[in-house]
Amino acid sequence: MKTQRQCIGIDVSKDSLECCLGSMDSDQNENFSKSKSFNNTSEGFQQMLQWVDSLRSSQNVFFVMEATGVYYENLAYWLDTNGEQLSVLLPSKTKYFTKSLNVKTKTDSVDAKVLSKIGLERKLDPWKMPSNMMRQIKFLARELREVKAKLVIIKNQLHAKNHSHDCPETIAKRLKKQIALLETQLLEIEAELRIAAMSDTTFYDKINRLQTIPGVSFITTICILAETNAFALVNNAKQLVSYAGLDIQFNQSGNKSGKTKISKKGNSFIRNALYMPALCASRYNPTMKEFYLRLVEKKPAKKIAVTAVTRKLLILIYTLWKNESEFDINYKKVGRFEDLPTQDENHFDESNEFLLLMEQSS
Repeated sequence: MKTQRQCIGIDVSKDSLECCLGSMDSDQNENFSKSKSFNNTSEGFQQMLQWVDSLRSSQNVFFVMEATGVYYENLAYWLDTNGEQLSVLLPSKTKYFTKSLNVKTKTDSVDAKVLSKIGLERKLDPWKMPSNMMRQIKFLARELREVKAKLVIIKNQLHAKNHSHDCPETIAKRLKKQIALLETQLLEIEAELRIAAMSDTTFYDKINRLQTIPGVSFITTICILAETNAFALVNNAKQLVSYAGLDIQFNQSGNKSGKTKISKKGNSFIRNALYMPALCASRYNPTMKEFYLRLVEKKPAKKIAVTAVTRKLLILIYTLWKNESEFDINYKKVGRFEDLPTQDENHFDESNEFLLLMEQSS
């Protein structure tokens, strides 16, 4: 029987790669090779590809791996550079697929076989390698968040020491030095981010257009673009909302009506970057303020209303980025905010969903 599809499942760890090659014929019969281990190094990558070449029956071999911390990155970049097709899955997707197979044993070889099986049976999105500029921006954007978090901790410690009885002055002095250092680092990181963004004129012009949205700053925009690879793999607004963990999770069955909430099963960096801009937009952006007040009037749960504004703001950023247009406040005179022109065919009215959430939440 002629082989129709081949897929390599790779279980990645810090030091090793456990690989399993799966094949599917025209009758959808599956066959899996015995797993083989390689070092997670450049030499190991070469040896793995030689092993794959000795087993592959065609050039169309698909590689599947999990996003295991940062340990998968070198292999993913190497495979992409060498012209191989690959997909990187979130661990949660593999976990639920494994449960559906009723697999009770968990070893590296079993995980590699499961990944190979996923690649044979599912149509997976190909992994797209970010540009050097986008990789640099992502590193810097995440460092910026980490430094800000440290700065908050140190400031809280200084506040506590200043209000403690008979605390040595030397402690406060050291804390103030740390604060000064972190504040200097924040300025340095932001400067690096701007330099990196300005290296691409078109990219920087689109960022400036997004800053016409009230409440959205350069840092907000660059953090969202860093986490989404400038929306390179986003096909529609609903997919983006799910990726950010802002999709609504209903809990209803029969007569049971549980609490409705957002899933939070997504990128927390995006939600964190948008929270303060959403608070600002709900006060100073007329369209967002109207939307916010309408939700609060429906039910005085301000946190839910802010979450709704956060989601709406994310969709607006995505829409304007795709259309390469600026925010126009006059659209509120034409119709609803959702009437903004968009190239996204699957654009949807999220306000009605959140109004339904307001009615069902307890």
